[in-house]
Amino acid sequence: MTFTKTLAGIALAGALAFPAAAQDPTFFRIGTGGAGGTYFPIGGTIANGISAPPGSRACDEGGQCGVPGLIAIAQSTTASVFNNAAVQNGELEAGLAAADVTRSMYLGEGKFEGKPHPKLRIVANLFPEDLHLVMPQGSTISSLGDLAGKRVGIAQAGSGTQVAVLQMLEAWGVTRDNMDEAELNNSQSAERLADGQIDAYFYAAGWPVAAMVQLASTKGMSLHSFSEEDLAKINEIIPAYIPSKIPGGVYEGVDADVFTPAVSAMLVVSSDLSEELVYGLTKALWNDNTRKLLDNGHAKGKQITPDTALDGVAALGVPLHPGAEKFYKEAGLLK
Repeated sequence: MTFTKTLAGIALAGALAFPAAAQDPTFFRIGTGGAGGTYFPIGGTIANGISAPPGSRACDEGGQCGVPGLIAIAQSTTASVFNNAAVQNGELEAGLAAADVTRSMYLGEGKFEGKPHPKLRIVANLFPEDLHLVMPQGSTISSLGDLAGKRVGIAQAGSGTQVAVLQMLEAWGVTRDNMDEAELNNSQSAERLADGQIDAYFYAAGWPVAAMVQLASTKGMSLHSFSEEDLAKINEIIPAYIPSKIPGGVYEGVDADVFTPAVSAMLVVSSDLSEELVYGLTKALWNDNTRKLLDNGHAKGKQITPDTALDGVAALGVPLHPGAEKFYKEAGLLK
């Protein structure tokens, strides 16, 4: 596909339009995750909100209220690691990614030692991704150490879940050497668990997760609830994973609250994108039209708000894109 360039103007507060830089794309590709997860539907909603294709009706006439001339497309990918690498390499304009992975990749730390991704920039903190440790109905473990010798889904290669889970398991003495690991996406994991081919699987995603809703209502499932001590230990290993809770009743048959670590999902763009374009898309992300789309789409959309858009961003160590920064300052959300 040929991605044409554009000098489409971006309307600023209904006043003058300033031309975007020549390198800005007409097609704006947003990397998400697997179809059975949360990144994909949320990414689709964001793409819809920031788009205003050429020739579409004006916002005040009931048309699209995004960036004039922009066609945003949500693409299904293997999630955080892939998305950040593709943003760095110019294969995607934006991506959804977990905060811990984004920090590690930007700085070139941990698993990404010596391989920094200096073009990564933040647009917004979106929502918490709760780690789901899924097991067959009626199954329990006392700690992650019990997974030694088991068949365990560790999420797909290229996902932030896999990077984090392997770090966590290692702290309980479980590694690829003493478990039978399976690299599967969310939907594949749920299918294998239902068929009895794996004993447990991990997936970090905003609840409710479509593949798990289906699993819970058909075969049934249980979720591991972490102890306070284990949550503190995980937070020490990976500071971006903070104690969280999946409320009872989110999934059929899982009636009690489940205590689990969670990491923030971020909207990431490339520093190559102009300040004008990113200002326009940040403004579109937080307008009334996108608010309606978020409120009426996936349940996690309601948690995506301008009031929490900068939560944890300053401490993350990955810069805000100047266009996003300009919007938040104008909106009084950033000093």
